Amino acid sequence: MTSTFTAFRIHSEGGRIAARFEPLTLDDLAAGEVVIRVSHSGINYKDALAATGAGKILRRYPLVGGIDLAGVVEASSDARYRPGDAVLVTGCGLSETHDGGYAQFARVPGDWVIPMPQGLEPFSAMALGTAGFTAALAIHRLEHNGQSPTGGPIAVTGASGGVGSIAIDMLAGRGYRVVAVSGKAAAAGYLKELGAAEVLTRQDLELGSRPLENARFAGAIDNLGGELLAWLTRSVDFWGNIASIGMAGSAELKTTVMPFILRGVNLLGINSSATRREWRLAVWKRIATDLRPRHLERMTRTIAFDQLPGAFPAYLEGAVTGRTVVRIA
Repeated sequence: MTSTFTAFRIHSEGGRIAARFEPLTLDDLAAGEVVIRVSHSGINYKDALAATGAGKILRRYPLVGGIDLAGVVEASSDARYRPGDAVLVTGCGLSETHDGGYAQFARVPGDWVIPMPQGLEPFSAMALGTAGFTAALAIHRLEHNGQSPTGGPIAVTGASGGVGSIAIDMLAGRGYRVVAVSGKAAAAGYLKELGAAEVLTRQDLELGSRPLENARFAGAIDNLGGELLAWLTRSVDFWGNIASIGMAGSAELKTTVMPFILRGVNLLGINSSATRREWRLAVWKRIATDLRPRHLERMTRTIAFDQLPGAFPAYLEGAVTGRTVVRIA
């Protein structure tokens, strides 16, 4: 192990966020039982907010950025892991309260570490990352609550983003009829390639204002919150489920209790960062098997570690389609 290594670290200086590459040692990192030689990470909207200061993500400074990482165990005082084991970590406080994955080495608590599922490797694990885990967790929760392909179509909002793209691919692979909802009309062809049976543009939607609209969907995965989520509550059929996974549109939700009482609609909150370990293990196993995306390469681009700072603005501008893998090694 080298005495120093490169990390992309986020500081608060005079009330302003400053993020830069700098040399660190293991002693500079947050505590943990497992040291991982990081080979790949990824970019999420949350990473762009943290690194640019556009959103308040970090709860202490300085911290290494990056909420995802994959690589091999370098050293471990936790008997569950041995040097050379392929592993991944997503969420769990990375780049919020704990140093994250934008570094050549990471040190994390053993309970956060997920053995690499058979059928995945560091690149594909980070092409999925938090976005893929969130999409899979949403589907896992929907199905545990009774959702099935025979029940009818599933709407996916924010469809062209990382979570939306993967959710469409996973749902279509499971046999669901997927209706993609996107603000990017030009993305229609891409979304149909991933498996969407129908694409609706947000600009063309008639959201209505009645407490209950005509039932159009059996369920939904929502990335946006706000008026789109309120519309979904009014448009999902009896006993349908809505997985709420993001608030890119708005954190507000203005609706009534009528969809929940009169149609039995269920609103499921999805917190991918604070998921219990046994759920993490189960969901990652599904990601490598029955929920494995069929078009992961189609929705993924790769950048070198030194290109990382220049990649963030496009996320803030909503100009990114699919996933970005960061090659750390």
